[in-house]
Amino acid sequence: MTAAGAAGLRTGRVVVVGASLAGLRAAEALRDEGFTGELTLIGDEPHEPYDRPPLSKAVLSGRLDCDHIALPRVRDIGARWLLGTPATGLDVPGRRVELADGQRLAYDRLLIATGTRARRWPLQAGGGLEGVHVLRTREDAERLRGALAAGPRRVLVVGAGFTGGEVASSCRELGVPVTVTQRSATPLAGALGGVVGRAAAEWYREAGVDLRLNTTVQALEGDASGRLRRAVLSDGTAMPVEVAVIATGAVANTEWLAGSGLIADHRGVVSDAACRAAATCGRPVEGVFVAGDVARWPHPLFPGLLRLDHWDNALAQARTAAYNITHDPGDRRHHEPLPAFWSQQFGRYLKSVGVPAVADQVVVTQGALDQRQFVAAYGLKGRLVGVVSVDSPRVLEGYAALIEARAPFPPELGATDGPAHLDPLDAGFPGRAADGPQEHDIRTPSALAPAPTAHR
Repeated sequence: MTAAGAAGLRTGRVVVVGASLAGLRAAEALRDEGFTGELTLIGDEPHEPYDRPPLSKAVLSGRLDCDHIALPRVRDIGARWLLGTPATGLDVPGRRVELADGQRLAYDRLLIATGTRARRWPLQAGGGLEGVHVLRTREDAERLRGALAAGPRRVLVVGAGFTGGEVASSCRELGVPVTVTQRSATPLAGALGGVVGRAAAEWYREAGVDLRLNTTVQALEGDASGRLRRAVLSDGTAMPVEVAVIATGAVANTEWLAGSGLIADHRGVVSDAACRAAATCGRPVEGVFVAGDVARWPHPLFPGLLRLDHWDNALAQARTAAYNITHDPGDRRHHEPLPAFWSQQFGRYLKSVGVPAVADQVVVTQGALDQRQFVAAYGLKGRLVGVVSVDSPRVLEGYAALIEARAPFPPELGATDGPAHLDPLDAGFPGRAADGPQEHDIRTPSALAPAPTAHR
C-alpha cells in the first residue's frame, strides 16, 4: 500500500457497534493510532460505558453504587455517541448499519463489539414472574439489589458457574438464605471441570448455601398477582422462594446480523486472528472487524475457536482491532494474548490463565484441594493449556510462561508446597467424549487459519 493509502486508513468513517468496555477502549485506541476521521459509537443501553464485573460483587453486596462504576475515560475520543439506539441490521456490500430508529449509518470500516446478554428463563416456565432476575446490566443489578435488600426468606440461584457463585456469595454476605441448583455434579464444572468443582462445592457448603447438584428447575410458579412463590425441581420437590436469579450462561448479541452474510449465531461472530469478521464462504471481510465477548476466533495455543467473556480479553482485542483498522493489511497483528480471568466468591480469590475448559486432565501442583490455597494445572494431550489458582494469584506468571512455551503436562516444577508425586486425573468436564474436548473443538475454516504477519 502506498503512503497515501496507509494515511487513508486513518481518515474516513469508523462505526463501532457496542458501547461497553471493548467499544470504548477500541475507540480510544483508534485515536491513539492516529485515526482523525469521523468516529461513531452505537450502544443499545442508555448509559455511558460502565464496568460490569462489580455488578455481581460490590454492587449486590451494597459496597458500591451503580453511579460509581462508569469506566474511566483515558482520553477525549471526539466521537458521536448514539446511546439507547440498538443496531437492527447490517448491509455489508453497501457498508451501512441500520438502527432501530430508522437511521442508516454509512461506514468505511466497522467494529462489531455488541457483547453478550444473560440467557433468560422461558416465559412458559415462569420467566415473566415478578421476582425472576438475570444479571448483566446495571438495571439488572439495581433491581436485584433492591430485591435482596428487602430481606427475602429465600433466594434461588439457577446455575453454579462464575456468575451464579458470585451472586450466591453476595447473598450469604448479606445474610440472605440461598439455594443453588446445578445440573451437573459440581459447581464450575463447565469452566474448571469436576475435580476442582468438588473443591468449590465445599466453599458453598461452608458458607451455608443449600447446594442442589445434579438438579434442574422444572418450573417457577407464582401467585395470582404474578409474583414468584415457589420452584419445582427435577426431583419432584417444590420449595418456597421469593427471588430467583437465572445464571445459566450468556448469549451473543448477533440477531441484528441476520442476513448480513457473516458467520454469526448465538455463540458469537467468527473472525480470523486479525479480528476480521468472516463471511459465510469462510473468507475474511475487509473493513469489518470484531472484538470483545461477541468474538470467536482462532488462537494458536488452543483447539477450535475461542469466545471469552473475559474483561482482559475485551480490552486486548479492542486494541488489536483498532491497530488493524488503521494499518496496512501487510502490517496487521494477530490477537493471541494468553487468556486470563478472575473471580471472588465465598471469601476466596480464584484466578486462571490459559483455557482450562479444553483440557482432558488436571493435576494439583501446589497445595491441596482441601486446603484454602492450591494451584491446579490442566493438560490437553500431554501439553499444559491452563492453570487455576485459589488464593495464590502471584504464582501464575511462571505458569503462564510455561503455557506459552507449550510446556509438557504434567509440569515438573519441584514446588516445595507441591505433592511428592504428580498424579493427573481426568479433568471431569461434563459431557466430554473420551477423544477430547467438544465445546471448543469447532474447526476453523482454512481461509481463517492464522498466517504469518509482521507482528506475532
